Amino acid sequence: MKGAIHATAVVEDGARLGADVEIGPFCHVGPQTTLGDGVRLVSHVSLAGDTTVGARTVIYPFASIGHPPQDLKYRGEPVRLSIGEDCLIREGVTMNPGTAGGGSETVVGPRSVFLASAHVGHDCRIGEGVVMSNNVMLGGHCQIGDFANLGGGVAVHQFVRIGAYAFVGGLAGVEHDLIPFGIALGNRAALAGLNVVGLKRRGFSHETIHELRRAYKMLFNGAGTLKERIDDLGEAFADQEAVQQIVAFLRQGGDRAICVPRAGKDEQG
Repeated sequence: MKGAIHATAVVEDGARLGADVEIGPFCHVGPQTTLGDGVRLVSHVSLAGDTTVGARTVIYPFASIGHPPQDLKYRGEPVRLSIGEDCLIREGVTMNPGTAGGGSETVVGPRSVFLASAHVGHDCRIGEGVVMSNNVMLGGHCQIGDFANLGGGVAVHQFVRIGAYAFVGGLAGVEHDLIPFGIALGNRAALAGLNVVGLKRRGFSHETIHELRRAYKMLFNGAGTLKERIDDLGEAFADQEAVQQIVAFLRQGGDRAICVPRAGKDEQG
């Protein structure tokens, strides 16, 4: 059973369709595309390149998925875009595949949400349950951790990492890495505390949130160099998994500096 394919849709020879796929009016599905079981293309969706769409993902009109990366160094080499299952991709969203300089693949985790006109640049790595609101823009090579939430109009600089469960306020311009569980606000975005509301919604215990608050103060208000404070954090909270997630994120490092609080600003959240 191949589901319903509208008479005006174009499905190129070679495209692979799972069971119960629905392809609405005026969609175009390229010859290297794979659609998992139950995928739904509402209408006017364009899928190109070596693109895989996970089961039950729904894509709304005028989304452009898998077309060549917006990188002037791209010369037509084989690249991929992989989208996980149960994603929601709203109107006008654009997602680019990878490039040879970034591993040749863009990866979008399962159960993530992309609201109208959001953009996922080449070579990005997006985790599970991420929410990108309207007009969020990710430059190339960004990494977005599980369950991070990016408010409307956020612009994320290329190579920036945003940790799991973090929150970025609307219209922020993010040029530095954001620790897991952190909140970033403003342009240019600065760390404004912990995403306590998000942590409560995700079922984190009061004790865990309390320990994260203690760790935050030690990390950003303690004595010594940043490396010394990270080491102190690792030892003082050796049995606290959430804090160790922050430690691991910081030790891993990246191509950008990290977001820190603005001088004189108290923690929010």
